[in-house]
Amino acid sequence: MYPSYRTLALIVAAALFMENLDGTIIATALPQIAHDLGVAPLKVNLAITSYLLSLSIFIPVSGWMADRFGARRVFSSAILIFMAGSLACAAADSLTTLVLARILQGLGGAMMVPVGRLVILRAVPKGELIKALTYLTIPALLGPVLGPPLGGFLVTYHDWRWIFLINIPVGIVGIILSQIFIPPIKAENVAKLDGIGFALTGCGLAALVFVFEALGRSPFSNATLLLIAAFGLGCLLLYARHAHRSIAPLINLGLLKVPTYRLAILGGSLFRIGIGALPVLLPLMLQLGFGLSAFASGLITFASAAGALVMKGATQFVLRRHGFRRVLIVNGLLSGAVMAGYALFDPTMPHAVIFVALLLGGMIRSLQFTALNALSYADIGETAMSSASTFSAMMQQLSLSLGAGTAALTLHLTLVASGSDTLTAADFQPAYLVIGGIVIVSALLLARLPQGAGANVSGNRQPAAAVVPAVEAVRETRSR
Repeated sequence: MYPSYRTLALIVAAALFMENLDGTIIATALPQIAHDLGVAPLKVNLAITSYLLSLSIFIPVSGWMADRFGARRVFSSAILIFMAGSLACAAADSLTTLVLARILQGLGGAMMVPVGRLVILRAVPKGELIKALTYLTIPALLGPVLGPPLGGFLVTYHDWRWIFLINIPVGIVGIILSQIFIPPIKAENVAKLDGIGFALTGCGLAALVFVFEALGRSPFSNATLLLIAAFGLGCLLLYARHAHRSIAPLINLGLLKVPTYRLAILGGSLFRIGIGALPVLLPLMLQLGFGLSAFASGLITFASAAGALVMKGATQFVLRRHGFRRVLIVNGLLSGAVMAGYALFDPTMPHAVIFVALLLGGMIRSLQFTALNALSYADIGETAMSSASTFSAMMQQLSLSLGAGTAALTLHLTLVASGSDTLTAADFQPAYLVIGGIVIVSALLLARLPQGAGANVSGNRQPAAAVVPAVEAVRETRSR
């Protein structure tokens, strides 16, 4: 018998929080790291890029690893690898060793996210899935908000190496609890690793993530970035062709035949562009535009995470009362409007007003985040869960990186248009309007959901939508 959904969700959430926090905390410490290692600050950005590229390469194979070796073993091993990478980062005495250590961290992080989610999907009944996934939204919203102020505090009052060492106690507790409480979930029949698919998805995803991260803040020319993007897109298109012909592809594209999964992925990707842009825009606006310190801006942006925590208890009730379709449309429109409304922030606005606006935004985004995650798996069969979790993790990584790139590119174009080299508070307005518009488009796309979509998960009493045949049937038919 499986432990309660709360126990499993909190164990996985703690590991995901460690990974999400580490992904953003390093940005604040880059100048100090550069000084200690004796290199230019721009070069130290390789420590961030190498981590993201490592994530991109290894995420596609995480589902197969969980099926082959068991979710508990892979999840615990991922935490251990992440801890080893953290220790190596803390001990780094050159840029080369730091980059190599970050690649090791990325390998661990790539396994933690989709495999941790897979543990929840397979062990928790669908009727309790929303409650369990609510806990998993907190690390995604809390990590990017806490990262900058915590990083600033550690760098200012201690040493930059502590931003990696704080992962160790969390990781030790995570390994112990996962061995005690996470069930030995493992697929019965696992096909051979799709090596061609692994190469194509890894190269394609890594190339696109690199381009998105480099938009507006890279020494590479636009022509070079365009070539890299073309290479990445070409790899993914080749994978789509390969998957269509393969009996056991690394990622089952037949999942997209399930309407709820397809729309949740497409609409969710657009929504997460906004999520990925905010950690770039808010700290920069408050620090460069308003003149606040990193710690002071962190105390304000913490409102977003506080809003997510406040909304946690109401998510199940809202979805049961109104259903996925209505919530995702209305809440998505509200989320886009609130993000666009951040363009009204200016240095004269009382900080209490900004705090309340960010609190409201955090509540709305938390509800949307949880609803999209739960809807994605509402109609997915048991044997397709690992592939579904991996595919979702891939798309999330792409969309979050695209969001950060969109924010940086918009700021860059705003500076070019104004002929200035220094960001002011007004320069952030176009970026907020752009990401707000993208999120509104995501809500309009989700209007294509049928009435009663995901009712088996939400508990809403509207007439249930017709469920597409289980995805595993697509694979079985192909193999005959």
